[in-house]
Amino acid sequence: MADTMEKVVSLCKRRGFIFPGSEIYGGLANSWDYGPYGVELKNNIKKAWWKANVYMRNDIYGMDAAIIMHPKTWEASGHVENFFDLKADCKGCKKRFKAADLKDIKKCPECGGELTEARQFNLMFKTHTGPIEDASSLAYLRPETAQGMFVNFSNILDSRHPKLPFGLAQIGKSFRNEITPGNFTFRTREFEQMEIEYFCRPEESDKVYQDWVEARKSWYLDLGMKPENIRFRKHSKDELAHYAKACTDVEYNFPWGWSELEGIANRTDFDLKQHSSFSGQDLRYFDEVKKERFFPHIIEPSGGVDRCMLAFLADAYHEELVKDDTRVVLRLNKDLAPNKVAVLPLLKNRAEIVGIAKKLALDLKKDMVAVYDDTANIGKLYRRQDEVGTMFCVTIDVQSLEDKQATVRSRDTMGQERINIDNLKQYLIEKLK
Repeated sequence: MADTMEKVVSLCKRRGFIFPGSEIYGGLANSWDYGPYGVELKNNIKKAWWKANVYMRNDIYGMDAAIIMHPKTWEASGHVENFFDLKADCKGCKKRFKAADLKDIKKCPECGGELTEARQFNLMFKTHTGPIEDASSLAYLRPETAQGMFVNFSNILDSRHPKLPFGLAQIGKSFRNEITPGNFTFRTREFEQMEIEYFCRPEESDKVYQDWVEARKSWYLDLGMKPENIRFRKHSKDELAHYAKACTDVEYNFPWGWSELEGIANRTDFDLKQHSSFSGQDLRYFDEVKKERFFPHIIEPSGGVDRCMLAFLADAYHEELVKDDTRVVLRLNKDLAPNKVAVLPLLKNRAEIVGIAKKLALDLKKDMVAVYDDTANIGKLYRRQDEVGTMFCVTIDVQSLEDKQATVRSRDTMGQERINIDNLKQYLIEKLK
């Protein structure tokens, strides 16, 4: 299994999905940059999430709140007071460890040196707004996107006039000064979240919570994730956050074992009450029929884009033997695949073949993500496109000059068909539906 992770990491670097951050300067620990294919896959995951949760529903509105918020936001949320890790430092090698990871260990696990007493470290990144760095200008990079939706609750009520239940959805960057990031892009200090805050009546929150667990399960499975690699684990009472009535983790069986992809929590009315108290603003919902005000309960499905992408990459990675040669293919769902079609000239030294291929690629780009590639022989080009998950390869060859047809090769079956070039676009559109 560990070998699979190494292969996925290697493919990501080799094919332009993910690069080490600031690599030419020796890199920055646990910093990652998304290359040409990586950014497409990442964007496709976000598009699929947004489509399922915003476009395909009538009860969820999109948002994009600021990364730097008023510092009292984080006092109200409890992050200033409670968002800590207990950590100990090695006096020898200077490495820092979570106290929970050390347990009964008295010496540094790396060098055997003496450890300091465990101390509290806040996980939020501090910064300053304005030209003067003092206590009055202290601010934080947000550790989660959720609070931006809570503080805009009354703005949504005033501008969209929604009726309960309804939700807010947001995709955006968050920052946590994790002491033990690792496992490639699974845990990083800078990451992207996909979060929904769904507001409902208190008496309906148990049912709404279960509905969201089922909805999130369907989303992963509909995008092709193998059922045996995903599970839904409900938290025991001693695991729950102080504000949560219930929580279910969506876990994926990564090469290193089961780890969290997403959490679905019943946050009760904690957040709106807190922000009402700290801001002095009334954030209760007014029911015009019953003529009553109350704080809605909140169901929160919250997942990481980076973790999600890593899970889909691991899930799609496949090796098979083809004519005594190992074929590596990413069997990504068609909605996630970075490229839908690659147009390839069989002979790049024949101007008429290249001309047809380039013209075809430009025409296909109007309706789908298509690329033109003539940087290797046809066999290598097929293998490269297999490795990045391209659904179809279209080859223009000498025979195309005579019969006006192209060879269409399927990624998953490697089967080939000759299709009239004039009909090719419609053929591919139908296949990609």
